Amino acid sequence: MVNLLTQHQKLDKELQVAIRQVIDSSSFIKGKEVAQFEHALAAYMQVGHVIGCANGTDALQIALMALGLQPDDEVIVPAFTYVATAEVIALLGLVPVMVDVEESTFNISLQGIENAITSRTKAIIPVHLFGQCSDMEPLMQLAEAHNLWVIEDNAQSLGASFTYQDGSSKMAGTIGHIGCTSFFPTKNLGCMGDGGALMTNDPALAEKIRMIANHGQRKKYYHEVVGCNSRLDTLQAAILNVKLPHLGEYLDARKTVGDSYQKALEQFKFGSLPVSLPVSPPTYNQFTLKIKDGRRDQLQEYLAKHGIPSMIYYPLPLYKQEAFRKYVPEGFSLPVTEKLCQSVLSLPIHTEMNEVELTFIIDTILQFTNKNSLPSALADEKLG
Repeated sequence: MVNLLTQHQKLDKELQVAIRQVIDSSSFIKGKEVAQFEHALAAYMQVGHVIGCANGTDALQIALMALGLQPDDEVIVPAFTYVATAEVIALLGLVPVMVDVEESTFNISLQGIENAITSRTKAIIPVHLFGQCSDMEPLMQLAEAHNLWVIEDNAQSLGASFTYQDGSSKMAGTIGHIGCTSFFPTKNLGCMGDGGALMTNDPALAEKIRMIANHGQRKKYYHEVVGCNSRLDTLQAAILNVKLPHLGEYLDARKTVGDSYQKALEQFKFGSLPVSLPVSPPTYNQFTLKIKDGRRDQLQEYLAKHGIPSMIYYPLPLYKQEAFRKYVPEGFSLPVTEKLCQSVLSLPIHTEMNEVELTFIIDTILQFTNKNSLPSALADEKLG
């Protein structure tokens, strides 16, 4: 699905120097490379403050802690997303309220948000899934009308931008009150382990976030609030400092692959291709097909038979996960989420994909499509 080896081989000399410098300094925690990376990412994102942390899940948890929410306060999240988005809400004694998503973009439904707002609602966490930014302008208008906090889960969409109706634009992750991202190795900007960051334009929130991530202290051994221990390692920051200047070319490479898939599979008979919002082109952290007529598993098996990996993100709605059953009534169902869980299939996409690999994947999918267009008995024989 992702070729990290070749990506890092291209930067081998720079990475070796950066890692060696950290080793020689022996400043493995809060070394100067961490502050350098935070400042560099803030400049790239055009945001006032970036605070590094241990991983993307911690970023979400720290963001919620910084908002001063109380037990049983409700936080609205999409039901079609990775578990971390809802997990941190439950960990803090808050209530995850799961709503449906838009079938076209995979992102949270504005109507779903509006229908779910109650007197206990305090925040919304839109997830910019698969690299496609949520429709943030009307979402922020809705949040403002109801006095709600907005935390952007930007783990899969670092580098995406959103254009407003007046022509101005902002980077995904800088539109809400707090943005959260991950540097997990497979992300648009990945380190060599775990890493994450929070971003905000609010200096008071930034100070509180930094304090919470550091055991609730501004001054060592003086703890003003209950915090946590979540730090971006110096080694990971040094690696990210080397890779951040290449983020633009990484995004261009993903776009090239995504555009090639879009063009070659335009007439894909057994499903539909990802939708790109005109106001926010995707970064293609994943390229996700929607397969109809129950053929998803058959296509995945066919690809695997030809040595092509694929992934199902995500096979089960959050509200059907055992960990979250207590938050929804018996029989709770969201039709679009259920449909997507039964139909999505993500193809390989990464910065190092070459023309031979891409052509082979496309040709194999088209071969599957053509064979399955035959009468069923003949198709079974051909596929066998």
